[in-house]
Amino acid sequence: MTIYIYIGVALVAGILIGLVAQLNKIGKLLKENKGLQGMLESERLIKETAQKENAFLLQSADAALLTTKEKLKKAEEQVRLMDSDIILLQKSNEETEALMASSEPALHEMKLKLIEANNTIARYKAQFGEK
Repeated sequence: MTIYIYIGVALVAGILIGLVAQLNKIGKLLKENKGLQGMLESERLIKETAQKENAFLLQSADAALLTTKEKLKKAEEQVRLMDSDIILLQKSNEETEALMASSEPALHEMKLKLIEANNTIARYKAQFGEK
């Protein structure tokens, strides 16, 4: 009969030891799972932050592109206006030259020679590096 008691006690002790071992394993797995869940949450937050930053950078780039396009459009308009002004000035100069040549030919001839002399002086200065 005592043998049955020893067998029973050994059986209960074995079950308790096995139960403690399994509970220990389960505890370790739960702790590891909790760590992995924290790491997963951290990675998710990093991903969301990166997506927000990317969206902001894309919006900034789009805004800069629009601003640049507007500036380019204004500059092109200004160039067109300047071109038309230059054409008008050239016409006016040609008309003035024609009037001057017809009304006072000697003065016109002197003016052309003065312009030619100034151009020659500028060329010589450029050749010799003077200011």
